[in-house]
Amino acid sequence: MRFQPILEYLPIYEAGKPIELVVREYGIQANKVIKLASNENPFGVAPAVQNKVAESVSKMPLYPDDSYHSLKSALSQKYGVPESQIIQGNGSDQIFDFATRSVLNPGDKVVQNGKTFSMYAIYSRQCGAEVIASETIEHDLDALLDLAKTQKPKILFLCTPCNPIGDALDRSDIYSFLAKIPEDMMVVLDAAYLDFAKTRDSNKNFEAKDIISKFPNVVYTGTFSKVYGLGGMRIGYGISSPEIIRAFYKLRPPFNVSQLSQLAATEALKQESFVESYLKSNLSELKKYESFADLKGLDFFESYTNFITIKLDKAKLNSSELFEKLLSEGIILRNLKSYGMNAIRITIGRPEQNETVIGRLNEIL
Repeated sequence: MRFQPILEYLPIYEAGKPIELVVREYGIQANKVIKLASNENPFGVAPAVQNKVAESVSKMPLYPDDSYHSLKSALSQKYGVPESQIIQGNGSDQIFDFATRSVLNPGDKVVQNGKTFSMYAIYSRQCGAEVIASETIEHDLDALLDLAKTQKPKILFLCTPCNPIGDALDRSDIYSFLAKIPEDMMVVLDAAYLDFAKTRDSNKNFEAKDIISKFPNVVYTGTFSKVYGLGGMRIGYGISSPEIIRAFYKLRPPFNVSQLSQLAATEALKQESFVESYLKSNLSELKKYESFADLKGLDFFESYTNFITIKLDKAKLNSSELFEKLLSEGIILRNLKSYGMNAIRITIGRPEQNETVIGRLNEIL
């Protein structure tokens, strides 16, 4: 069978290792495995959300309301934007897919940071576009602006806070940067980790309503996978100008978010105390990892997320070897070798999980 030529060069996205793999390959009981690899909420979901899903299982045979009115109404209230400027996605990943397919043709260019979420490049290359990355690890807006001017991309991806690094941009710098971007260049602003950033530093916060009103070429994306604990339900959203959202809807398949996912997300938006409790715990536990790294003389990136990325060169450790060793013991972290880095990314877990991981790292180091 002859496939599209581009598929010969496209990588397959590598997700964090699942608990099931550790159970199969190492014979470790599932409840003994510590998974801190995929930036999930270690406290799960709010009880009210679980109850909502449990009482709604009888709706599984039915297609969802394809207008997604309940969800979009809740998001409209949260962000202060009309429902006509919101689109739901099967994870925020699907919004990136809509963005690339809506404007890219073979040979077009896309600009992104040197180290950033790998799906931006994958979706872009699926469209035959050339992906141009800055040479920086953390975001350098001057470098990105130079690329935007010289390369004239159709799309620029901006992830703040950034996965897999954890750095975040100040609101004033974002606004200044966007003001210099041509109006016909789409900017996808990935805000998956924004709740964590504004908890640590309010200067890192920016409002979707304000951004898209000032810059109609911006697509703001959000997810329910992080603070709301709905990674397994696959639900996200995009907020932008009516023109862009209409274009995205022409690419959207019907019923792109499941019945139970919509119900869970709508209920999750009501659980502010659950979210606040998690954010408080996350920041407190994150600082424990920072203190540990400082004590051991390890370099790390200052994080405004629910993970920390620790570099291993000073410890003369190989990230792949460390990853495999801990995996065999039932501790799943994220090896960043695929990003060209000798580093590990650790999701901030529950206090007892973090104590175990820090203790084991201390023994190894």
